[in-house]
Amino acid sequence: MILYITVAVVTAFLAHQVDNHPKRQLYHLTRQQLCNRVCLTAIFVILFLLSACRLNVGNDYAKYVEFMHLVNCDAYVPTEIGFNLLVKLLYGLSGYENFLLVFAFYSFVTALFFLLAMYEQSDEFGFTFFLFMTLGYYFQTFSTVRYYLALAVALYSMKFVLRRQWGRFIVLILLGATFHKSLLVVIPLYFLASLTWKKWQLAIAALFCTTFLFMQEYYLKLVVFLYPTYEDTEYLEGGTSYISILRCAAVLCFAGLVYLWRKREGTVVDDDRPAWRPAHTEEYKQAQAALWNRRFWFYCYLNLGALILYVFCSFLPIISRIGYYLMVSQILFLPMLVKAVPDKRWKKLFRAGIVLAAVLYFAMYLKKGANDGVLILPYRTFFFHDMVNILSEVN
Repeated sequence: MILYITVAVVTAFLAHQVDNHPKRQLYHLTRQQLCNRVCLTAIFVILFLLSACRLNVGNDYAKYVEFMHLVNCDAYVPTEIGFNLLVKLLYGLSGYENFLLVFAFYSFVTALFFLLAMYEQSDEFGFTFFLFMTLGYYFQTFSTVRYYLALAVALYSMKFVLRRQWGRFIVLILLGATFHKSLLVVIPLYFLASLTWKKWQLAIAALFCTTFLFMQEYYLKLVVFLYPTYEDTEYLEGGTSYISILRCAAVLCFAGLVYLWRKREGTVVDDDRPAWRPAHTEEYKQAQAALWNRRFWFYCYLNLGALILYVFCSFLPIISRIGYYLMVSQILFLPMLVKAVPDKRWKKLFRAGIVLAAVLYFAMYLKKGANDGVLILPYRTFFFHDMVNILSEVN
């Protein structure tokens, strides 16, 4: 636990030194840009090494080692073609069942996509990264490595949705889906969240949500059709997360407050601009306001969708996997909302409240780190420990 707290503190400190909207000078590397490169590299190396050097840390680490063994033996496994081909390639290059190299690959790509997404899309990288660590997203990558690679891709793909670059978005999602096919769900969900909804359309959508209450059997049949391996397993038991419901509701309430506050003040929130842009013209301010509104409503609808899923769709298997594709936007949305608060005193209070809530969440997460379903504690590394026998070796 001390190791995880130390990593979180050190990387959060380094992230605080990063300015992801630095002023640029032609043909000249500024001090801030150099600082960004050094700090980002250090953060990436720390996150990558901690994850890549672990051994049997994570809820399903041994299960993945078993899957890799079966893939290498050309046996059936319920994993996607991207995972299977990767295992075949890395095992072939290694000359033996080098599962450590496979986990290292996932650690590298997952950390890279998360950091790129936060650096390119956040209003304040340091704040976003702090939430990324304290809300447990990084440490949860130790489990369900295929899913968290897909989650990192989903977060990165949001920029293409906001830019209306649908071709790039779909290609990226299709590639990511070769490692976890649940990622395909973000194509319709992110598209719907990017639309400008009118009140009558929202009313129809709310009416549609009521079908989740009396058509559960049909939706479960659809899930079994998409995921045949779920049939007659514990995965069909469903369940929800009250913490996730509370988080989504709190974020939406905060967003509503900021929106009303901003509307009353009539201020343009996003004043950041590249150094080469001219002084703020009316046209530039209008463009920035439009961009802020587009991002605001996109993140709002994502969190509203997650709230609906957790409240009305608890009967669906592993609903949290779908919900997390929507909720992960909170690490971008909250810094954006805090920045938009026009009153400096209230801005400090909101920031302090979010930080306190995130730290408490992190403490609760670490407290259950040794429990079944998490199993990130105790931390073990292949330098000092040996891998336990997998199912195939026991039999």
